[in-house]
This record gives sequence, structure tokens and C-alpha cells, in this order.
Amino acid sequence: MKQRILVVGAGHVGLYAALRLSRKLGAGEAEVTVVDPQPHMTYQPFLPEAAAGNISPRHSVVPLRRELPRCTVLAGAVTRIEHARRTATVQPIIGPPREIGYDQIVVSPGSVSRTLPIPGLHEYGIGFKTIGEAIYLRNHVLDRLDVAAATTDPEIRRCALTFLFVGGGYAGIEALAEMEDMARDALRYYPELKPSDMRWVLVEATQRVLPEVDPDMGAYTVRQLLRRNMDIRLDTRLESCLGGHVRLSDGDSFRTDTIVWTAGVKPSPMLARTDLPRDERGRLTCLPTLQVVDGDRVVEGAWSAGDCAAVPDLTGPPGTYCSPSAQHAVRQAARLADNLRAVIRGRVPKEYRHRHAGSVASLGLHKGVAQVYGIKLTGFPAWVMHRTYHMGRIPSVNRRVRVVVDWTLAFFLKREVVALGQLHDPREEFAEATPPVEPRHPADTPA
Repeated sequence: MKQRILVVGAGHVGLYAALRLSRKLGAGEAEVTVVDPQPHMTYQPFLPEAAAGNISPRHSVVPLRRELPRCTVLAGAVTRIEHARRTATVQPIIGPPREIGYDQIVVSPGSVSRTLPIPGLHEYGIGFKTIGEAIYLRNHVLDRLDVAAATTDPEIRRCALTFLFVGGGYAGIEALAEMEDMARDALRYYPELKPSDMRWVLVEATQRVLPEVDPDMGAYTVRQLLRRNMDIRLDTRLESCLGGHVRLSDGDSFRTDTIVWTAGVKPSPMLARTDLPRDERGRLTCLPTLQVVDGDRVVEGAWSAGDCAAVPDLTGPPGTYCSPSAQHAVRQAARLADNLRAVIRGRVPKEYRHRHAGSVASLGLHKGVAQVYGIKLTGFPAWVMHRTYHMGRIPSVNRRVRVVVDWTLAFFLKREVVALGQLHDPREEFAEATPPVEPRHPADTPA
């Protein structure tokens, strides 16, 4: 009997698992359906480079329909999972919700930004998890340079040229370093401004950055950022940002137009609308085989991995779980797909066990830090390692070629530093030029 496989979410886990399942299962064995609100998968490690203009934003995403020709792709959001009935409720982009039945489900909606109840954060902060946020941040930073260059008010200029990043993990460090690098390049076209006019602030609640690497590599990263005159605040918390007025736990306060929140992630809230077991952090409880487990009982037909799953780390001390990283997500997706195929064919699934490859981070153009299989690199070699590693991980030969072309052109052509702020409100100018008109007939009145 043909198995109906439903994949919820098309991030690192969903895309890679669906791709592997569609290639390794025959048409008579299974049909794979992928549901995601977006028509593409975002390769998040490339978001800092896309924001900085090193690569085209389109080249950091992978179109689902082109990459998954053997799967059925539905553009919508799964709003509820009733595994007892083997049914998921999907809300399409437009139209009424629909129910989809399945035999096997891969629950991989990923994660959302883990925020805190900080006054003003909802109104003035922006995350750094999506391609839309990366594009917005790029345009916003360049727009602030225009604001600062056009004004004669020192307070407005100081506020426009102050950029605050909260969170010292990989996302925060790479976003901060790449955006500062881009802005410094852009200043060559602003004779009114000097690099010393800009203030780049990193706030981290713990006493170190880049916790995924050894402390000496984190310390090296801080030294490099300090040499670029960045303001690094360790063991410091953001307490308020009402009206753009920032107040930190160390007593400092200042005004800024830019607050970027990169302080971790939490499982998708959609998991609360399922009947699948979760742990105290809201993650689905899983076995090392990536099967969802309720206590000692395997939940037949339910699988999960990645940021939303509590997967035991068999290479670490007892009681530890795999971290929410792209490295784990990609490897878990492959093991999950192979285990699901094994179960369909009546075989025993295998446990997920990994060897940590290491971590790489970009600190701007030609600058980086890397710790791979015990080898530590800094500067240009680490930057090359960063690009080489991620080039081998992004799916699709199409995307790899396009990214390499972007990088090659960057060696010969200067970086584009133009703000396209109208992208975020394209109807504003047209609406101002078009006067409102009252309906002439009752039939013209919108329902």
C-alpha cells in the first residue's frame, strides 16, 4: 500500500528529508507532500552575506517546486495536527482551511526568535532569521547613512549612526560584522561622514561570544571586533528600548534607530496545536532514531528533527540533546529519511550519531574564524573555510553556481551599496497620487 508522507515545514530538515525521500522511494511506495507558507527554503547561513550585498538575496533561497519535482508542494501553514486521526489542518494562502490525511508525518516547522518581555522591543526591534529581515536590515542601514549625511542636527545623526545588535551567537556576530563591513565600504560615497561617526554595539548576556567554539576563538573574535572600534558589552542585558531610547543593565543608555535581535530561538508555537508529546521547552520528544516518543512508547508514524525536536546527543554526556544548528538539522534530515524508508520497507531504523565537524563564521569580507575537526583558523584562511563549507551544504547545483558567480564578481567589482527602501512599501507613492473615490453603485461596495 502506498504510504502518504506529509512534511510540515520546508526548512533545513523538511527540504532535505523530502528531497531524499522522493529520490529513494519508488512512485509506488510513497507520495510526499510538503507544506510551507513560503515557496522557498532559506539557507540561513547565507543571510549575513545577502544582507551585506556579497551575494544576491535570491541566491540564498532554494525554490521548492524546482528542487522537489517529485513532491506535491502546498503553499500554506499547518495550523493543527491530530495524529490520533492522522490528519493535519492546512490554511492555504487564500481560501478556507483544508484537512490532509497522512500515514507518516515529518514535523519540522523549525523555530522562531526567542524574545523577552522588554519594553519597546515589539515596536522597534527586528529579527534576523528570514530573507525579508535580511533585505530590510540592509536597506535600513544604508538608509540611515543617507539620513545622517543629509541632516545638520548632531542628535539625529548620532541616533541614525548607532546600530545595536543583541545576542553574541553566530547569527549576531556574523550580522554585526558583515553589516559594519558593508557600511564602512559605503562611506566612501559619503564625504560628510567618517567611520568614527558610526557606533556599532553588541550586547551579550553571557561572558563570551560564539559559545559553539573554544573560549580562545571567542576571545579572538572579540579582539578583532574591538580593533574595528565596535562596542562589545558582555554580561550585559537590554532592559528597555521604548521610543528607540536604549537602556542597558550596565547603566548605559543611548538612542538608536536600529535594534537587531539575534538572542536565540525557540520551537515553533505551532507545536502547541498538536496532540504530539513535548518537553518543558516546547520541543517534540524524540528517540535517537528521530521517531517521536511519548514516555517509553514510540508514536507510530510521527517523526521530527531540527530546532523543534529534543533529540538525544549520543556523543555527549547522558541527558544532553543536539543543539539547534543547521549542521545537526541537515544530518538529522538524512538519517530521518533513511529511517522512514526503512520502516516503510519493514526494516529497523538506526540511531542518529554524529561527529561534530566544527564551526565557521564570517567576520566580514576576507575575515573569519573557524574551528573544524580540531583545526583552528583565523583571518583570510578561516573566511575561505567558511565559504567552502557552506558552498558544499547549500542544496541545488543551480544555487551553488550562482553564489560562486556572485563571489567571483565581487573580486573585480565594488559592492553595491544602494538602499531600496521602497521595496518595503511599494504602494505609498501611487496611493498618494491616487485620490480616493466613493463607490458610484452599491454593487461596487466591497463585501
